[in-house]
Amino acid sequence: MRPEEIEQASMAIIADEMGEWPGNAEDLPIVKRVVHTTADFDFVRTLRFSEGAVPRGREALRRGVTVVTDTAMAAAGISKEAASRWNVSVVCHMAEAEVREEAEMRGTTRAVVSMERAALETPDAIFAIGNAPTALIHLCRLIRHGMAKPSLVIGVPVGFVNVVEAKEMLSATDVHQICAMGRKGGSTVAAAIVNALLYGM
Repeated sequence: MRPEEIEQASMAIIADEMGEWPGNAEDLPIVKRVVHTTADFDFVRTLRFSEGAVPRGREALRRGVTVVTDTAMAAAGISKEAASRWNVSVVCHMAEAEVREEAEMRGTTRAVVSMERAALETPDAIFAIGNAPTALIHLCRLIRHGMAKPSLVIGVPVGFVNVVEAKEMLSATDVHQICAMGRKGGSTVAAAIVNALLYGM
């Protein structure tokens, strides 16, 4: 089977096993792409979409907004071909020397500094957080203080410490968002959501 045939067969299996989707039709391709990436049907239940999140995200991508990730892995997983069609840049500040040095000087984390840098340089970015709950928590604080005005926040960090709390903080904001409630998520999930938005344009 060719790769595209395998993907088509996989999507057919996913659709069959999911059954009737109770949510908005515009959200369904995002859910299916995440399940395809993870083989985990729990995301059918845990992925939450604010009203209009998907069209808002695609509208922003058509304008060429920057996508900010919290890991190089998430950035690497986003289709460069699909992003380039819309002049979308994908950036991750976490590994930058200046970010590391400032974090050490301030006694804080690179996640905090990287979110501050992104909010300063691209306040209307799409933020795709798949690993660091600290990044999501600080981004929520920046939003609350008017220092960041994201076009969309993809909040899907994974883990056990502060993960659920970070997602609940995001849910309490009024920004457009796609969030995986609970402990599950990850950089691959963040990338899959961005890709699903791009592929549907």
